[in-house]
Amino acid sequence: MALIHLNDQNFKKEVLESSLPVLVDFWATWCGPCKTIAPIIEELSKEYSSKIKIGKINVEESPSTTASCGVMSVPTLIFFKNGEVLSQYTGALSKVGLKKRIEEELL
Repeated sequence: MALIHLNDQNFKKEVLESSLPVLVDFWATWCGPCKTIAPIIEELSKEYSSKIKIGKINVEESPSTTASCGVMSVPTLIFFKNGEVLSQYTGALSKVGLKKRIEEELL
């Protein structure tokens, strides 16, 4: 499954109503750490395509979803399962660190 581009209009369907767990990357164009983790997010979306959905949401283009999720800084990564937040991380993570967190959430 390819990386999903999320917004205020498709967030409910793609994330909250998803049958698979979902990792959402809240990001902004001006955010340096967001740019650093972007290729990692892209790689992991392919690597875990059968186990988890991975999506990105631009906080400036989707203010309603950003606010409803309580995102105060970027990058923020939130894991959802069955429409509920499992965990949340703020700041850039290494690929190894992010893979470890994904594996923990898939248990």
